Amino acid sequence: MVIKNVCLETVCGITSVFPQNEHMEIAFAGKSNVGKSSLINVLMNRKSLARISSQPGKTQTINYYNINGEMYFVDLPGYGYTKASIEVKNQWGKMVERYLQSSKKLKAVFLLVDIRHEPSANDRTMYQWIQHNGFSPVIIATKLDKIKRSQVQKHRKMLIEGLNGQKDTVVIPFSAQTKQGRDEIYAYMDGLCESSN
Repeated sequence: MVIKNVCLETVCGITSVFPQNEHMEIAFAGKSNVGKSSLINVLMNRKSLARISSQPGKTQTINYYNINGEMYFVDLPGYGYTKASIEVKNQWGKMVERYLQSSKKLKAVFLLVDIRHEPSANDRTMYQWIQHNGFSPVIIATKLDKIKRSQVQKHRKMLIEGLNGQKDTVVIPFSAQTKQGRDEIYAYMDGLCESSN
């Protein structure tokens, strides 16, 4: 996959009507400090199109990035942000569920989980929720550069077991610092593009 042109095309809030896009969509979900914006920027070859914040929980909208005029990256609000009120969290949850249930072009959901730690209760809930809506989550195991290479397989297994995933669950370890894992993600996306044509 060669990414030439990207732009933030649509931003949807809690009451927004979602766009009916012609091209395939790939959604990105994850808790608010897992490195979602960093991953999206690395994939788009842009430094800061997806806003990275030292303050977690900044993504409170669903953001649609048009990629090459051929597909969309859909950045979902980060979950597990402790300072957001219960009411706001519920509104975000309903917005994400509405998106998952209504998008006709959604081909895959990438769930970002920190490779260093056991999945949280929120991670497990999100994994089950994505499955409940008819998708097999692709796990992007972020912060790969923070563990030793010899630990990768052990931590990969820990994530699958912690999420109650299947043996064939796709897990792609990724580092925003070294860009390791980017080519594997591109290859997965290329497969989605071919299957949707």
